[in-house]
Amino acid sequence: MATDRAADGDRMPLVGRAAELERLERLLDGSARADHGPAVVDLTGDAGIGKSRLVHELCVRAERRGSTVLRGRATEYERHIPFQPFTDALADLDPAVLATFPGAAEVAPVLGATPRLADRFGLHRATAALLAHVGASPTVLVLDDMHWADAASLELLDHLVRHPVRAPVLLLVARRARQTPAPLAAALARGADTGAVRRIELGPLRERESVEGLAPDLPRTEAAELFAASEGNPLYLLTLLHAHREGAPLSRLSTTGLGALLLDELTPLTPAQRRVTEVVAALGAHATTSMLGPVTGRDDAELAEDLAALVRRDLLRTGPDGRLALRHPVLRSLVHESIAPWLRTRIHGLAAAELTRLGAPVAERAHHAERSLSGWDPPTAAVLIEAAEQAAHTAPASCAHWLDVVLRNLPHTPEHAPRRQTLTLTRARALGACGQLRESRDLLHTLIALPDRTGAAHHDSDTADGSDTADGSDTADGSGVRTAAVVLCAVMERHLGRYSEAVALLRRELHRSPGPSPADAVALGLELGSSAPHDTSYPTVRADVARTLSTARDLGDEAAEACALAVAALGEAYEGDMAAAGGYAHQAGALVDSLPDDDLTGLCEPLARLGWAEAFLERFADAERHADRGLAIARRSGQLYLLPHLLLCKAHIRIQVCRLPSAVELSEEAEDIARGIGSDELLAFVLGTKAHALIAACPPGDPRPLAMAEAAVAAAGLGGNWWASIAWCMLGYAALVGGDPDRARDALLHAGGPGLHGLQPSMRPLFLEILVTAAVATGDHDAADAWAERARKEAEQLDLPIQRASALRSVAHIPLGQGDPNAAAELFAGAAAESARSGAAFWEAYSLLLGAPVLATAPTDPRRGAAAWHRGQRLAAAGGAHMLTGLAELIQPEVTRAAEAHGRGLATLTAREREVAELVAQGLTSPAIAERLSLSHRTVETHLSRVYRKTGVSSRAALATLLTRRPDARLPPP
Repeated sequence: MATDRAADGDRMPLVGRAAELERLERLLDGSARADHGPAVVDLTGDAGIGKSRLVHELCVRAERRGSTVLRGRATEYERHIPFQPFTDALADLDPAVLATFPGAAEVAPVLGATPRLADRFGLHRATAALLAHVGASPTVLVLDDMHWADAASLELLDHLVRHPVRAPVLLLVARRARQTPAPLAAALARGADTGAVRRIELGPLRERESVEGLAPDLPRTEAAELFAASEGNPLYLLTLLHAHREGAPLSRLSTTGLGALLLDELTPLTPAQRRVTEVVAALGAHATTSMLGPVTGRDDAELAEDLAALVRRDLLRTGPDGRLALRHPVLRSLVHESIAPWLRTRIHGLAAAELTRLGAPVAERAHHAERSLSGWDPPTAAVLIEAAEQAAHTAPASCAHWLDVVLRNLPHTPEHAPRRQTLTLTRARALGACGQLRESRDLLHTLIALPDRTGAAHHDSDTADGSDTADGSDTADGSGVRTAAVVLCAVMERHLGRYSEAVALLRRELHRSPGPSPADAVALGLELGSSAPHDTSYPTVRADVARTLSTARDLGDEAAEACALAVAALGEAYEGDMAAAGGYAHQAGALVDSLPDDDLTGLCEPLARLGWAEAFLERFADAERHADRGLAIARRSGQLYLLPHLLLCKAHIRIQVCRLPSAVELSEEAEDIARGIGSDELLAFVLGTKAHALIAACPPGDPRPLAMAEAAVAAAGLGGNWWASIAWCMLGYAALVGGDPDRARDALLHAGGPGLHGLQPSMRPLFLEILVTAAVATGDHDAADAWAERARKEAEQLDLPIQRASALRSVAHIPLGQGDPNAAAELFAGAAAESARSGAAFWEAYSLLLGAPVLATAPTDPRRGAAAWHRGQRLAAAGGAHMLTGLAELIQPEVTRAAEAHGRGLATLTAREREVAELVAQGLTSPAIAERLSLSHRTVETHLSRVYRKTGVSSRAALATLLTRRPDARLPPP
């Protein structure tokens, strides 16, 4: 939209902004350094205060330095066109640069091209990658007037603030603070807190610099009076000066508002010139000379004369690409609002028709189609529905808006009822996708309350899986819409944390008279089962899931059968019945693996559930394989609300197998989506998992894991469900690693509630280990012993390697406290071996490093401690587990000293004692040694007891091992 670049006040002299310009130039210099400095500049100020003029000056200076400058602007009347300011800015991109970007197809919606089916969060990452590609050389990206930005642009900007581009790219956001939408203000405030955003606020100009810079030809008293009326606003002051020079008396100007002064400038215009001005205001980005002719109905010669006159008056300005714009957005707003409503409607209608003839993108046509709609018009509605369909996956807020326009104009007549229901359902889904969960739920309640036109007619339940479209097509009986609405409403209730309401809604629909068709009963039953284990106890829905599974099998619906099996697998896995969970997971996995992708479109959530069940069963390869398949299908089919569950499943697995950088990256992607969805419930789970990944990935003393765990608990609020429990457990874990065992204990007790029954049964030994470690740290050995014994019993019931390993580590504290390092060493070694069995490299490394000092000092083979240290440190370093590499560094001196002590013990043996020890190592008995050395049996035993005392071993086997391995090598530095 180069038009509005011409309207930036570029001709106005830059007055009184030297300090702000200097700060911007320093930030520009910083963005080109290796550390890049702040990634975003937040420039705020009132309308007309000079933001755009300052930005223009910065852009000029940046271009002089050889930087690439990309400049876009949001506009007041086009705020539902997706990604408008980004599209505007990237239109300036050198085509040669874009041609070398491998992901160009991924960013098509941002470039203004027809979008392909893609998820909007993948689009955010692709856009960041494009900016990094462009930023191979210093780049300035300006987004002006972002208080008017569309929702999709705000979401993309939020991503860029939270994930700054790792390249010399300076992103400058200009906005009016008082008109800024809350999401944008919150995103920029968070960025300011993290240091990613630097805020510059423009206030009123001072009198002296204003008068000297803008009115040097006026008497001082007159200029001062005009300045006082302007209150330091340069746009207002320039408008006052223009009116004064045109002959307006000072007495009137001092009491006249900016709007009236600007409209006064239109008074001398001829009717034809006024009409051109109005058309330019209405057309916005499409105000070109080629568009003006068809819309005004005038020939080029007539238009050229009027355009020249308007440019001379500085009402219109021409951009470098030939587009036209009014001098300032404030002037455009005043002109646009002054157009007679009927004329404004006609202008937009003519613009829509011309854009259709030219083959313009549907989103641009939809903007004018919406403003031309004054009643039901099927062709115009078709444009809006097509635009909504295209925007559904990348800009759901725009999709919901355009469908709302259609629905408000759609007649309330029986023949339109099926279309109304279908479009309402699609709009509700779009509202849910963009985080307006309550609005979506309320709309769905309205839809569910409509009279059932089909009675007990059999419905096609496919629409419950998100596969319906916004094409407005009708079926004779609106089949499937009611069930789809009920299921989607239950999903919204779940995301809002209203699990009881979701369950009640589903049970009411299942028991409605006449009852649902078998296919609908399956869809309802699957959603009912999905309420567990989030907040509903799985045993309370076990029978419902069993009925759903039976019905799906009776129908021969393999996809539904796989869904029910996955629900059952996760429910049983959570509750700790691993035998039942394993059976269901095996059946579900075999069935899913046999189905082609086209049959799995409705199985993304079951794939997530199956993946989680297999992860809890410690079948990590199967779990990740099914999660990956679910991710691919969810992205392709636009079921974005399922992506966090699938991403977190993979993140959980990668924590266990010690691939920590990947786990953090996956949890960050899940966080982006959860924030977009707007569900605090889901966000709590996401942040809890991210905290878990950060605990393992960050070095000791890093504050990020605890801060993330605290954010997870805050998102969970007062909830007591599974996700809230996980958040509190992660807070306890982070507090323990951070050196606060008391807080760790309190957090775990809060998570578990009475009897600790709130802790996930299938992971309870791991959570009990936190309590055991906290109790040992605080000297409460009785509590530690009690928690350890409970962990041992529960791990035996679960019969899972990771959980058994955790229990062994907990139990190891008991012999340590009793002075039996041998027993403790064997327990830690056993924990490492159990962890290795399941491929849980993180827990193997953890067990090895915890056990290394004990193994090194135990009166057995002293090299076991060194070997444990080496392997644990190696696994931790390879997996990016800085928590464990920090632990390895901490215990290295202790393990080294123990190895050296054993070496010194051998060195203190006398020649005869060494001779006796060597024969022991060869397997000779005491009598045989006595006979070979011509010593008495008693003398041999005396020498042997001295050898044991000096070397610290207590058995012939240990002595033999000590002599054969010669532990005289130091540990290398980590």
